[in-house]
Amino acid sequence: MERFYWNEDMETMQPAVLRQLENEYLRTQLDYVWECSAFYQTKFAEAGVKRADIRDLADLPLLPFTEKDECRRNQHEYPPFGSYLATSQEQVIRAHKTSGTTGRALYVALTHRDRNLMNECAARSYWASGLRPSDTVVHCLNYRLWIGGYSDHENLEETGATIVPFGVGQTALLIQTIRELHVNAISATPSYMLPLMEAVLAQGLNPRDLGLNKGFFGAEPGISEPGVRARMEETWGLRAMDANFGMADILSIMGSECEQRQGLHFHAQGAVAVELIEPETGTPLALTEGAEGELVYTHLLKEAQPLVRYRARDVVRILGTGPCACGRTSFRFRILGRSDDMLQVRGVNVFPTGVGNTLAHLSDQLSGEFQIIVDHPPPHQYLRVRVELAQKLIPDTVGDLPQQIIQALREQLSFRVEPELVPYGTLPRTEQKARRVIKTYEQAGS
Repeated sequence: MERFYWNEDMETMQPAVLRQLENEYLRTQLDYVWECSAFYQTKFAEAGVKRADIRDLADLPLLPFTEKDECRRNQHEYPPFGSYLATSQEQVIRAHKTSGTTGRALYVALTHRDRNLMNECAARSYWASGLRPSDTVVHCLNYRLWIGGYSDHENLEETGATIVPFGVGQTALLIQTIRELHVNAISATPSYMLPLMEAVLAQGLNPRDLGLNKGFFGAEPGISEPGVRARMEETWGLRAMDANFGMADILSIMGSECEQRQGLHFHAQGAVAVELIEPETGTPLALTEGAEGELVYTHLLKEAQPLVRYRARDVVRILGTGPCACGRTSFRFRILGRSDDMLQVRGVNVFPTGVGNTLAHLSDQLSGEFQIIVDHPPPHQYLRVRVELAQKLIPDTVGDLPQQIIQALREQLSFRVEPELVPYGTLPRTEQKARRVIKTYEQAGS
C-alpha cells in the first residue's frame, strides 16, 4: 500500500510536541552559531545580546533581524560566502546562487547535511502535491547556478520519481522528449508554460496531445490564483499544483499544497523556525488564522550558512493553523507578495501578485504577462501597468478593455491605474522568476 505522507511522524506532529523539538534544536543551533559564525558573533555583540538570554523560540525577538542587504555586503567584504559561513571550505560540497531579482545575488553554500535536509523537506512538499515514484517528470528550470535547477532536480528525485533533466530553451526538442519518453508531469515556473504552449501550437499540436497530467509549479506567484490555474488546467489537461515555495538562502523548497488545495502547507518543520511580524515596524504577530504579516526564518539545523531571524520579505496571510483535512498539522498560508516589492498608491498597499491575480480574470483577452512601470519615486497617485494582449488581439481592436482593466483593479485593489496595452509577445518570458516591477527612475540614476 502506497504511503500517504512522505514523513508521517513530522508532518502530523502535534504543535506542542513540535515546539518542544524545535526548542531543543534551536538551543543547539544557537550554541553553534555563537561559536562558529564570525558574522553573528559581531552582530550579537553589537546588539548587546548574550547567548544566555535566548532560551527558546519565545526569546527570538530579543535578537536583531538579519537583512539580505547585510548578507550582500558581508559577501562582498568576505568573499566568496561571507563571514556567516560557519564551516570550513572543505565541508562545502556545492555552491548555488540566488536568482538576484531583488538585488545583487548571493552565493549559497551547502554541506552534505544541508543537502540532505533540503532534499527531505522538498520531498515532503512534492509528495503532498501528488508526485509519486510512478511519475516521469521533465524538470524545466535553469540548471546554471540557480538552486531551482540542479538542487530541485535532486529534490524531485528524492521521491523516487523518474526525472528528465531538460532545463530551459530548445522547446522543439522538449516537446519531442516529452512525447518520446511518455513524460506525464512537468516541473517549471507558471510563466514558462506560456512559451511552451506557443511552441506546441506552432507545431500544429494541441497542448493536451503531450499527455501531461501533473504540473508542479513554483518560484513565482500565480498558480494559486483560481483563474490562472483553471486556464492552465484547461489548456494542458493537467492538475496544476503550487508545489515549490522556498528560497535558496533558507531552504530550496519548504512549502506546497496538498490535494485539498487550501493554501500552502509549511513543510520545513524541525528545520526552520518561523515568526510572523508586522512588515513596517517589525513587531511580532501571533501566527493565527487570518493574520497577515511577513515571515521571518531561523535555521535550526543548518551547517554552512546558518541564518537567524532572516527577513526574506514574504508577506502572507495565514489560512489555517489546525489540522488540515489531509491530516497534516503544519500551518497553511497564501503569499500576498514581497514587502520590498510593495508599492503604496494614495495610502493603499499594492503587491504585484495582487495585480496579476486581478488581471487573470481577463484571461480571455490578456496573455497573463504584465509589468508595473515605476518612473518616479513615491508618493504615487496611480501606477502605470504595461499589459500584454492575448494572441490575435492588437491594441487598436480591444474596445473597452483598458476601462475593464482600470475598473477591475480599482474594485479589487482600490487603486488607480493607467494601462498600456502591448501586442502579444512583447514582454519577456523567463524560466526563472518573472520581474514584475520595473523602476526606471532608479536605472536613470535619479
